[in-house]
Amino acid sequence: MKKRKIILCLEQALALPFATQRMVHLGWRVIRIESPAEENGGNAGDPNRYIGADLGYHDLHSYYIAPNIGKEAITINLKKKEGQDLLLKIIRELKVDVFMCNTLPKRYKQLGIDYDTLKKVNPEIIWCAISAMGPKYPEAAGYDPALQALMGYTYLTGEPNGKPVPCGIPIIDLKAGDEAFTQVALAMLEKQNTGTGKEIHVSMAQCAASWLITALPQLEFVENDNELFTRSGNEHRSFIPCNVYPTKDGMVYLAIGNDSQWSKFTSLKGFEKLSSPNRITNEGRMKEKDTIYSEIGKLTANYTTKEFADLCKSINLSVAPVNTIKKVASLDFIKSEMINTNLPDGKTVSLFPSASPTEYLADKNYTLSCAPRLGEQNNSVYAEIGISDLEINKLKTENII
Repeated sequence: MKKRKIILCLEQALALPFATQRMVHLGWRVIRIESPAEENGGNAGDPNRYIGADLGYHDLHSYYIAPNIGKEAITINLKKKEGQDLLLKIIRELKVDVFMCNTLPKRYKQLGIDYDTLKKVNPEIIWCAISAMGPKYPEAAGYDPALQALMGYTYLTGEPNGKPVPCGIPIIDLKAGDEAFTQVALAMLEKQNTGTGKEIHVSMAQCAASWLITALPQLEFVENDNELFTRSGNEHRSFIPCNVYPTKDGMVYLAIGNDSQWSKFTSLKGFEKLSSPNRITNEGRMKEKDTIYSEIGKLTANYTTKEFADLCKSINLSVAPVNTIKKVASLDFIKSEMINTNLPDGKTVSLFPSASPTEYLADKNYTLSCAPRLGEQNNSVYAEIGISDLEINKLKTENII
C-alpha cells in the first residue's frame, strides 16, 4: 500500500491552513502543530479557534472549522528545548515529507523549525514557509487587510469618488495559500528526480504583486498618472459597457468584451437605439461610457434578472446575476461538489467545494472529519512515535505538550 504523504505544519489563521486544506483533498495526512495552554491560562493555539459561532467547545468556533476539516492536531511547546527535540523525533519517526509554517521568519531559529535544523534529521524534507515579505523582512507581520492596503488592492477597489475598500474575501491569504500548495507539489515532483528536499519561502506581498499584472505594467506604457488604474466601481476599466445593471428583481453583470459582442447586443429588440456610428468601437464607447451605462440601466430595469439573462444568452453574451452567498450555495454545479463535515452535536454541514474534484474526496463521499480540537490527537500521534502513556502525561504536566 502506498504511503500517505505526511504534512507537519505549525499553522494558524488562514493562509497556511488553506494550503494544507488543499493537501487534505488529495488524501495527504495533515498534522497541525499548535502551542499548548500557557501556565497563566488564556486561549491557546490558533486564534481562529475562538472566532465565530460557539459550537459547544471553548476551542471550536465556526470560523476555524472550514480550513481545518480532515486534519489532526497536536500541541508542542516549541519555546522549550524539550519541545524542539520532540518535533525532531516526530519528523524522524513518522518520516515526515513536508514541514510548513506561517510564523514570523525571525522565529524560525528561535523555535528550532528552520530548514537547516530540520533537514539534519530528514535530508529529504520539503520545507515551506509563508510570511508577509519573505526572510529578508523577518519581523514583518502578514495580515491580509493590511497587505491589501500595502499592495494597492484597497486603492483599486471601490467607487471612483468613494473611499478605498478591501476585497470582500481575504484574497491575499488565499493566493499565498494556493502558491504554497503549488510550490510544495512541484517540489515533490522534483524530489522524484533529485531525491533531495527543498527550502521554499512564499511572500504574501510578492504573491499579491504578481496579480497586479494588469495594473503594474501601466507604469511603463501610459504618459500621464491620471491614465493609471484607480477605483472604478463595478465598471470594467478597459471594456465598455461591462458593468452592473438593475433589473426588476435584482442586479446583473453584463460582460461585453469586444466590438462584435456590442454589435450583437445592440441588435436585440428594444436595444437597437443604443447603437450609433460613434459607438461601433470600444474607443468610441469609452468617450460616452456614462451615457451608455445610464441608457442600458433604464432598459434592463424593464426585465427580471432571468428574462434579461435569457435574452443575452440567446446570442451567446456573458451575463450573470449578482448573487448573494446564500444563492451561490444553492447553485446546482456548486451544491453537488460541496464538502461536508459532522459537527460535535451530530449535525452535518456543507462548507465549500474543492478547487477541483479529487479521487480521495469521491472515496470519502465528500465528507471529512470535523476540524480537530486543540491537541485532540496528542495521545495517538505521540503513541505512534513510541512514547508511552506515562511519558505523554509527564509531557503534559511539564507543559511540553
